Amino acid sequence: MTQGNIVDAGDVLIVGAGLAGLFTALKLSPRPVTVLAGAPIGDGASSAWAQGGIAAAIEAGDTAQSHAADTIAAGAGTVDEEAALSIASEAAIRIEDLLRLGVPFDRDIEGKLAVGREAAHSHRRIVHVKGDQAGKAIMQALVAAVRACPSIRVMEGLSAYELAIENGRAAGVFARPANAVTAPQPLLIKARSVVLASGGVGQLFAVTTNPLQARGEGVAMAARAGALIADPEFVQFHPTAIAGARDPAPLVTEALRGEGAILVNKAGQRFMTAIHEDAELGPRDIVARAIFREIASGRGAFLDARPALGTRFAEAFPTVYENCRSLGIDPAREPIPVAPAAHYHMGGIHVDARGRSTVEGLWACGEVASTGMHGANRLASNSLLEAIVFGARIAADVDGSVPEGRATQDIAPPLIGSATSPDTPFVDQLRQIMTTHVGVEREGAGLAFALTEIARLERAAGPASLFGNIATTAKLIAASAYAREESRGGHYRTDFAEPRAPWRHRTFTTLKEANRIADAATGVLPASQTTETQASA
Repeated sequence: MTQGNIVDAGDVLIVGAGLAGLFTALKLSPRPVTVLAGAPIGDGASSAWAQGGIAAAIEAGDTAQSHAADTIAAGAGTVDEEAALSIASEAAIRIEDLLRLGVPFDRDIEGKLAVGREAAHSHRRIVHVKGDQAGKAIMQALVAAVRACPSIRVMEGLSAYELAIENGRAAGVFARPANAVTAPQPLLIKARSVVLASGGVGQLFAVTTNPLQARGEGVAMAARAGALIADPEFVQFHPTAIAGARDPAPLVTEALRGEGAILVNKAGQRFMTAIHEDAELGPRDIVARAIFREIASGRGAFLDARPALGTRFAEAFPTVYENCRSLGIDPAREPIPVAPAAHYHMGGIHVDARGRSTVEGLWACGEVASTGMHGANRLASNSLLEAIVFGARIAADVDGSVPEGRATQDIAPPLIGSATSPDTPFVDQLRQIMTTHVGVEREGAGLAFALTEIARLERAAGPASLFGNIATTAKLIAASAYAREESRGGHYRTDFAEPRAPWRHRTFTTLKEANRIADAATGVLPASQTTETQASA
C-alpha cells in the first residue's frame, strides 16, 4: 500500500536483485516479499557476469572436507573454518535447487554434471554452463522464476541509499529513482525485516570487472546504521581482465588457465613457473601481483591460449571470445593482453551463520556480506556458492523471525540524498585514488594520502550528496588496510611484505573506528603531502 512518499513493503524487503537477492526471494516463497532493484532484474548484477561457475564437491573422490581445506588454504590464515566446511557441505543440495529452477549446467557424455578445475582447487569441482556462461544462465533461470512467482513483488528502477532504523531495528530503506538527476522527495519503503543483497565494491577502483552499480553502497548504509563490518581491507583483484580502455574491463575467466592457457610477457617468456609451484593456477593474489609487476616493469602480460585451445576457443569460451573480438583481438591466433582488475570484496557486513548482521532486523548475503568463508583471498567459484547457501539460510531464518503485525512509525528522512551534487567528478577522482594507493600493492604513506583525499572529496561533495555512501565504503577499506601492517592474501603492503603472526585473524570494525584511524593517519602524512592536499581542497 502506498501513502504519499511511503510504501509498505510488508514482511520482507530485499535490497538487490542479483543471485543472492533473487534466490533468497524464491526461497521465502510463498511468504510475500518485495525485491528492490536499481535496474531491471538480471541487469547490473555481478552474478550475471560470472564466467567461472559454482564450486561443489560432487565428483567421485571429492569431499566437502577437501573443498573446505582448499578454501582455508587459499584464505591465507583468516578463514572461519566452521563456515567454510558448513557452506561446502551444502553445495550439492543447492546445485539441485538450481537444477530444479532450470539452470542448464554442462553434462558429460553419461549425463552427469561436468566439472572443471580452477586455480587452487585440488579437484575438478566447478560446474559450468557452456564453458563461461554460468552466471548469465543462472540469472536467466532465476529471473524467469521470480517473474512467475506471485508472492514476489519487484520494484525496479529504485536505489536504496539509507537504512530506516526504528528503535534500533531495521524498518526499511530510503530510496530514490536510480537515474535521478535532481533530488526527488525521499521515498520510505517500510518493511518488518530487511535483507541487503546489494553487491560489491569494484567500481570504487578505476579498473574493475564489476558493473556500474557495484559501488559498495550497501556496506556504507549498514555501517552508518552501526553494523559491524568485517575484513574490509581484503579486496580481490582478478589477475586476468582484458587490458584496455573499456569500463568495466571484460573478464578472462580463470577456467582458461584451468584448460592450459599460460601467462607470458612481450618476449613470450612464461613467468609464473618461477613464482609459484602451481604456476598459472596459483592463488589469485599471487598471480595478480605477478602480472602487476610484469606490466609495471614494461614487459607486459598476456594470456596465451593458442597451444591449449587454438581454433576451439570460440566454441569452448564464447563470452571471452566475443569480448576479445570486440576489442580487435583474435585469441585463437594471438595472446590476450591482460591486467589485474578489482573483482571481489572478501569483506563486507559481518553476518553470523544465519546471515544476521549486528543490527536487529537486518540480514545480508552475497558480496555485500562477510561470512568468514573467504578469509584474505577468495577461492575461485566460491562466491556464487556462498550466495545461494546464505540465501537459503536467510530465508529460513527470516521466515521464523519476522515480528507479526508490527506497524512502523513515520521515520524522518536522512540528510544524505536530500540534494543532488555533481557526483561524477568526485567518483572519478576517488576511483583513481583507490587504484593508485589502495590497489594491488599498497604502502603506509600512500594509504594515509588516500584517506586524506577521501576526506577532502567528502567535504567537497557535502553531507547531502549520495557520494557520501561511496566515500564511506572507500574509507572503511583504506582505513583497515592502513591498520593491517602486514601482507596477507588480497592485502599486500610493500612496507610490510610478509604475513605477521599477530595479524593472523579477521578484522572487525565500525565506521567510528574507521574515522578514528583516518584521523590518525592524516597526522602522519609527510608535511609536503599534507600541504599539497590542503592546497587542492
